[in-house]
Order: sequence, then structure tokens, then C-alpha cells
Amino acid sequence: MQAIVKAKAEPGLWLEEVPVPEVGSDDVLIRTLKASICGTDIHIYNWDAWAQKTIPVPMTIGHEFVGKIDCVGSNIRGFAEGDLVVGEGHITCGHCRNCLAGRRHLCPNTQGVGVNRPGAWAEFVAIPATNTWHADPAISLDVLSCFDPLGNAVHTALTYDLVGEDVLITGAGPIGCMAVPICKQAGADKLGMKEGFDVALEMSGNPKAMLDILPNMFYGGKIALLGIMPSSAPIDWNIVVFHSLTIKGIYGREMFETWYKMTSLIQSGLDIWILGTAEPRHFREGVVPAIRQALDQEPRLIPSRSGPKIRHGWPKK
Repeated sequence: MQAIVKAKAEPGLWLEEVPVPEVGSDDVLIRTLKASICGTDIHIYNWDAWAQKTIPVPMTIGHEFVGKIDCVGSNIRGFAEGDLVVGEGHITCGHCRNCLAGRRHLCPNTQGVGVNRPGAWAEFVAIPATNTWHADPAISLDVLSCFDPLGNAVHTALTYDLVGEDVLITGAGPIGCMAVPICKQAGADKLGMKEGFDVALEMSGNPKAMLDILPNMFYGGKIALLGIMPSSAPIDWNIVVFHSLTIKGIYGREMFETWYKMTSLIQSGLDIWILGTAEPRHFREGVVPAIRQALDQEPRLIPSRSGPKIRHGWPKK
């Protein structure tokens, strides 16, 4: 099959022929219909310091996708050939304390699809059935292909009760922009902040954002951190302590509570089409140039360090 591969330990991606993934007894094999570009994929493409210490080469990349099941393992119940599905990209161990307690998103042994194991920028991807989510066919493939980052936004935005609260969102990339309609739909105050923000959602990873957030929080306010700050980022602990602020780090999606919530939000009218900075396109020979163009281009509607959210469709045979 064809796949987009990090084939060399240097900047770039390559379109290559690779074997179709083997399907274990507890796995499903999914034919990719559409996939989206994540900031993680940009790190891999650029081959920055994080990618160099994280990504084994060669590696088929990509973890934001929607597809149809091609076949299932011998132990699988509840999934069948032809089912429309999306995949949870964090593969957990299933036997640690957090997994056994139902807190799979906190598994310390997590492996990432398209990061530590072959990903979905390919004609087929194999993942455990326990990481597979039945997709509502009434939801567009473009939106379904973005369920992974949408889940990050939903997980972060719904960490705290937002009804009647004044909410500050820092970071205007795709996830930050998705968080805006989520907060509105969850009941965030539309009348305007009077005494400080009750809730802050930090989506940028920019240290300056945190310095701006702290003095503008209401006493007793709550902060959810999704953006990854550098280890040297400063923080005024006096404000945190004396203003009794709560800070919580967010990683990934709660499995599968977040998936229920984001599906329900979309079904009840949540609109994330602000992300529509490029139309989906089919590709074959032009796949690497198309991805390179997508990674390098400037977004037209929203500013973002990581560029626009681009959705690609794998070609039909």
C-alpha cells in the first residue's frame, strides 16, 4: 500500500510502498478515507529536536483520520466490515493502575499512532478495537477527520463548569478556535467580564500567555493548560497561591467520555467550520508536494503557529 513515511532522519516526508499492517486478534484494519494534519506532523516533517528524540525511522505518520473498517480480528465483537469509524490515537497498556481504574487517558505507557507505531497517512491503518469509535454518518468526513483535535478542545473546555462563567482563551490556532463555540454552547457568559475571568483555557504554549492570564483571573479562578510550555517558562506563584487559583494540565481526550461529548455537541449544532482554511483534496503522485504546500502556507481565516487545519482524502482505487 502507499503511505506517507518519515523515511530518513532529516526534514521531509516521502511517499512509499509499505506492507499493509498486520491485524491482531484484538485489532481492526481501517481503510483511511480522510486525514488531517496535526501540529505533531509538522514537528515530524521539520525534524525538530522533539521529533529526533521521539520518532523511530522509518515511520508511517498521521493520527487524525476517519475511515471504514476493512476487516476485524478474531476476538472482535461490535465492529464489522464497512463500519464508519474514527480512531483514538493514544494506545494505552490496559494493565496499569490508571487503565484498570478507567482513566486510560492517564496511562503512563501510552503509545501514539503515527508517532510510536504506524499511523494513518496510508491506505490502511491497524489499531486496537478498544481505540475505535463508531462515527455518526450524518457528520461530514471533514469534521470526523478532525475529531482528535476537537477532542482536545472539548476535553479542555469542559474541564470546569462554564455556565454563566467569564472565560478567557489564549491561543488562536485550530484547537483554540474550536474551543470558542464549545464554551458558548456550554453556557459561558456572553455579557462580559466584570471582576476577572472565572476560567482560562491556555491553548498556545506561549509563556507570555500564562503571564497575562494570572493577573486577570478572578480570585479562586480555574485554569486548564493544553498548550505545552517550555520548561523554563516563568510563573508568578504568589498570584497562584494568594489568589487561590487552580491549574490543571490537560492531555489528549478522556476515553471515551470526551468522544461521547463531542459527538453530542456536533449532533446538537456545534459548528467548527471556522477551520475551513482549505478544501479537501484527493491526491496520489502529488501527495508530498500537496502536504508540503499545506504545511508551509499561511492560514487565510485564523492566525496559527501550526498553520491551517488541512484535510486530505486518500484516493479511491
